[in-house]
Amino acid sequence: MGLHIIAEFLGVDPKIISKKDDVKRITDYAVKKSGLKAFSSSFHQFEPFGVSCVYLLRESHLSVHTWPEVSYLALDIFSCDSDEKALQAFELLKEAFRPKETQVKILERRLYERLKEKSNTR
Repeated sequence: MGLHIIAEFLGVDPKIISKKDDVKRITDYAVKKSGLKAFSSSFHQFEPFGVSCVYLLRESHLSVHTWPEVSYLALDIFSCDSDEKALQAFELLKEAFRPKETQVKILERRLYERLKEKSNTR
């Protein structure tokens, strides 16, 4: 069914994650370069700084939420098409945001495969 990457980046340069245009440039590049296909995206600029964005992907979704005041970014990527595309998007975002510390959880959403296996054995 897919791969779900949940990550936290700490120690990110606040200048990179403070403004919507900067976050948009980075995330647009990662989505395009990884081969993910976006139907739409939405960005919100918090005042005085901080950004939330979400991409509705053909494959599922990608979201970023930033807290520049503590150099923190939360990232969520779910792809039900290609594990490789999701992992590549993650690596591109990690390279661009350059966190000093990263915490990542990867969930393999594979429960659906049990249904396919059961229907094939009947």
